[in-house]
Amino acid sequence: MDRRALRMLGLGALALLGAACEPSREELIAEHQATLEKYCLDCHSQAERAGGLALEPVRLTEVASNPDKWERVIRKLRAGIMPPAGELRPEHENYAALASFIESEIDAAPKTAGLAPPGLHRLNRVEYGNAIRDLLALDIDAAAFLPADDVSRGFDNQAGTLALSPALLEAYLGAAGKISRLALGRAEAPTQAMYRVAADATQNYHVEGLPFGTRGGILIDHTFPVDAEYNFKVYSVNLGNMGNFRPFGEIRGEQLEILLDGARVALVDWDQAFNLDRGFGGGSGQLRTIDVRVPVTAGPHQVGVTFLATNYAPGLDINRAFERSTIETGGLPGFSFYPHIGSVRIDGPYDPTGVSDTPSRQAVLACTPDAPAAAEACAREILTHLARRAYRGNVTDADVETLLEFYRTGSAANDFEAGIELALQRLLTEPKFIYRIEHEPAELTAGEVYAVGDLELASRLSFFLWSSIPDEELLALAEQSRLRDPAVLAEQTRRMLADPRSEALTANFAGQWLNLRALDGHVPVAALFPDFDDNLRQSFRKETELLFDSLIRENRPVTELITADYTFVDERLAKHYGIPGVYGSRFQRVTLGDELDARRGLLGKGSLLATSSQPVRTSPVIRGYWVLQNLLGVPPPPPPEDVPDLPPQAADAAGNTRVPTMREQMETHRANPACVGCHQLMDPIGLALEQFDAIGRWRTKDGDNVIDATSVMYDGTPIAGPADLRAFLLRYEEQFVRNVTERLLTYALGRGTEYDDMPVVRGIAAAAAEDDNRFQSLIVAVVQSEPFLSSRKPDAMPSRNESEASAVTAAVVD
Repeated sequence: MDRRALRMLGLGALALLGAACEPSREELIAEHQATLEKYCLDCHSQAERAGGLALEPVRLTEVASNPDKWERVIRKLRAGIMPPAGELRPEHENYAALASFIESEIDAAPKTAGLAPPGLHRLNRVEYGNAIRDLLALDIDAAAFLPADDVSRGFDNQAGTLALSPALLEAYLGAAGKISRLALGRAEAPTQAMYRVAADATQNYHVEGLPFGTRGGILIDHTFPVDAEYNFKVYSVNLGNMGNFRPFGEIRGEQLEILLDGARVALVDWDQAFNLDRGFGGGSGQLRTIDVRVPVTAGPHQVGVTFLATNYAPGLDINRAFERSTIETGGLPGFSFYPHIGSVRIDGPYDPTGVSDTPSRQAVLACTPDAPAAAEACAREILTHLARRAYRGNVTDADVETLLEFYRTGSAANDFEAGIELALQRLLTEPKFIYRIEHEPAELTAGEVYAVGDLELASRLSFFLWSSIPDEELLALAEQSRLRDPAVLAEQTRRMLADPRSEALTANFAGQWLNLRALDGHVPVAALFPDFDDNLRQSFRKETELLFDSLIRENRPVTELITADYTFVDERLAKHYGIPGVYGSRFQRVTLGDELDARRGLLGKGSLLATSSQPVRTSPVIRGYWVLQNLLGVPPPPPPEDVPDLPPQAADAAGNTRVPTMREQMETHRANPACVGCHQLMDPIGLALEQFDAIGRWRTKDGDNVIDATSVMYDGTPIAGPADLRAFLLRYEEQFVRNVTERLLTYALGRGTEYDDMPVVRGIAAAAAEDDNRFQSLIVAVVQSEPFLSSRKPDAMPSRNESEASAVTAAVVD
């Protein structure tokens, strides 16, 4: 038996002594009780109860009967959190052996996994938009129809928080009407759609997706409802945020190009459009917009608005321009700047002439009646097909008949397509579409566990991996009762991960777990960080998304989130990181050599480093908390009330005022006895990353102060920068993988994990460990786990969601 197997059995201490025989359970209990009494009971006695946890009297014979308490102990041990920093600690082998013993006692007991009752799970805003896309071949901006969803357990897809308010119900009803009209291209009155360029976006360079040889601007995906004329209205942006109104740019002779699906529809002289003087300096005319009216066919198109890149001469400015071109380059002598586009508004339709055969019409109109007598049969075919996909296979004849009643009402008042539009509107407000509905088998007692149906399993899988409805292949396997077969389920999981729709797992799971969504609202103070712009913000996001996505698609070990010696950069990000030889807006994979060692893994990513900083400075506390919570799964408790701010200044021996180092500020802060316990956990982590500034640039000095990145971790490990911090995290690799597993399971199930789920988490992680912790193996183990495959019968009383579904149905009928 090898050393690793001995540790898994809780025999680490005996293996360390080289013993040839296995001790009895009684001997193990006595050994581990001695360890607890020596290292833990000073704080976790009945009298002290540190952290609200008392381990006295130690009864390791009764671990399985009190799993909630001992799961807290396991988590602390696996992350090395306890005993506290500075206290006497057992050897690492004893440490691991104790944790393994407690785990084995809990895992060997009869399983009481917290299986959620079925009930209903409302689609969140992202899922709703994706479902519309896959059902109707129609891309919509769900945020234009529905409010943001509440977040719980770190994610916005948790069933318990996806409530339904009267306002949200009205939003669903309104969205259904607009989407059904847009899908069929039914003529409507002119509307306006505004698309804005981020206020801090720099437009001096090529924008990916626009033609080469262009500069700046915006690329818009827009669905045009009917064949008609549409007006493109272009607004300039007010450059300069220090009190100067300079909307036009200092550089003259710029040509604005407007494109439709890559073809030019207009070329406008910027100076003439705004009646500008040809001389260097500000404009003399009034601010106006540029209007271009263009005939466009119905359906999805790309509208591009950009400038021709005709001026490649080296800049002759006296001063070096900031990377962010919109901070203030037009109000000070010595700076010049290009004009920028602020926003584009699309108005229309005007003078509609019909509707082309759009992708959404093809998705809806599976047939067209060739005679009035064939209309209802065709409508039945259309609505049966749509209902099967929209209701994820849970469609009955009564469901189709309900939709046909609405078709008959609409067609009687107008025509065939009007009837289909009204029926589609009814379908989009059906609880079977808005909610993921799971039904338990008949004749079960309350609390009884059962396997979910194949159709329900198909929905669980598709919303986990795609944030959307199942496709035809998945539905067909479910209808054939083949999806539950472990080999088929694993095959389908890998197929779906290879599909582009699995990008939703990166955008929604990683985007929330790794806090990438916070980038949109993160705005460092421009006066302190004039080189931070929206271009860099979006590059930060894209880099981390590409790293996460590559780990899944290439089935690489999940630990490469910590160790990856490669990353993905465009020119803007490469310049920020100091990586030479990268040009253009297209991202490329680069190897991180020894000179860029600090950039390896998540710890070196600008997305993490920026969002874990304050707008004016770094924050070792936030960075330390982020690592503990998101990577190790052991967040410190919340801070006490009335925590004082960091001291802004200090005086040296000569009485001169100076800005203290971050280390000095943190040491002063930790002098408060109420703060020291948690800060001993967080601060060393944050100080190891202090050589990254508040926007993720590498530095060796903070002002005049040389940065000292050395520290001692809470387990006594000395570290001196990002490389040592990575090595520290790998010391607790098992806890890191379990934390990733727990996060995935929370996201996949749409509910939080509790102590009684932890045996399942350990089982999933152990299964992935057999394949070197590869990401796809971890995901397959999640979907093959008991909580993902099973449910339990709820209590007799209807759930809150069931009442909500009834409210939806009543409102639709009314």
